[in-house]
Amino acid sequence: MAFFEHDFSVRMRDVDANTKITNKAILGFFEDIGGLHSDKVGYGFNDIYATRLSWILLHWKIKVIKRAIYGDVIHIKTWSRYSTKFYSYRDFEMYSKNGELLVIGTSKWALLNIDSGLARLEESLISKYKPEQKSVFDELEVKKLKEPKTFSNCNEYKVLRSNIDINKHMHNLYYLDVANEVIPDDIYESEEFNNVEIMYKTGAMLGETLKSFYSNVEDEHFVTIKSEDEQTLHAIVRMY
Repeated sequence: MAFFEHDFSVRMRDVDANTKITNKAILGFFEDIGGLHSDKVGYGFNDIYATRLSWILLHWKIKVIKRAIYGDVIHIKTWSRYSTKFYSYRDFEMYSKNGELLVIGTSKWALLNIDSGLARLEESLISKYKPEQKSVFDELEVKKLKEPKTFSNCNEYKVLRSNIDINKHMHNLYYLDVANEVIPDDIYESEEFNNVEIMYKTGAMLGETLKSFYSNVEDEHFVTIKSEDEQTLHAIVRMY
């Protein structure tokens, strides 16, 4: 069995004004446990300069069933799932301390050689994670998100030093911040967005100005994040 499990505490920084865990915090906890799993098998952050390999995120998808609140202890389970030569999936389950299922999620990752670019996923690497067949969603793979044809709101965001991660791109969680800033106030204040997807295309760099475009498509909320000249797609966020 290759399920990796860990307990976390929901802190003040992880909750909103109603003391409920935020979507950004959920993704952060999922990212943390994925990192701990990679640490255990020898492909974590501290191994990058030895292996020359680093995982990069291509897609998040989560469904919130019930939100933890400030002070709760949450139990998270993760496992490696389906892989091809160029990307690999990791799934997640978040539970309350009483065993109630709170959140499910999946993620899609590629492997980066820090010297030469994207790397093939060799069986010798994947086998160390001992992949499981269990999938939290019915679909084996996530579908690509499509950019809506029209939008109603637009906003700009400059990538700051504090946004940059170990791969020298804007860290994946900050794209959710960018998306939240362009959503109309009445929608942002009235909805929890218990279903969230983020598809990443091109990493944003320090000092870059991003343009975000909000669209409502059949009561689903999309944010398209592009470069300032609108020629480069950085990410598409879908929430409902």
